[in-house]
Amino acid sequence: MRFLIYLVLILYVISPYDIVPDFFAGLGWIDDLIILGVLYWYHFIYRRAKMRARYQEAYHQEGEGTKREYYQEEQQQKAQTDRRFSKRDPYQILGVEKGAPLNEVKAAYRKLAIKYHPDKVNHLGDEFKVLAEKKFKEIQEAYQELVHK
Repeated sequence: MRFLIYLVLILYVISPYDIVPDFFAGLGWIDDLIILGVLYWYHFIYRRAKMRARYQEAYHQEGEGTKREYYQEEQQQKAQTDRRFSKRDPYQILGVEKGAPLNEVKAAYRKLAIKYHPDKVNHLGDEFKVLAEKKFKEIQEAYQELVHK
């Protein structure tokens, strides 16, 4: 159908039979310019805006709802993880006995930091990287708490 509309309008522009005859030099081209302007507007402005609106509507209906739910679940898991980690004993996190000397705490921190650093597990995938980041932050917090007592 669109092809037919384009064809009719282009044939009108080319045709010698117009609403305003073309033998009037400037005045006869006005209707042709109007038709060309309408063709340009329809093809380059209206159709693209309509397609963009249709795409955004489909995106909001199908994709965004599931994304929103996914991010809400992720935030809930993060909050649960943060609550769980914040209640743990820093000595237990670093794997040292209570009242351990500072050099033992530092050695345990270095060992765990090397093991759980996010850059060390980057090749394993995003899930492991996220878990390693959480664990590494927990280790850092425990170390800061013990060193700055």
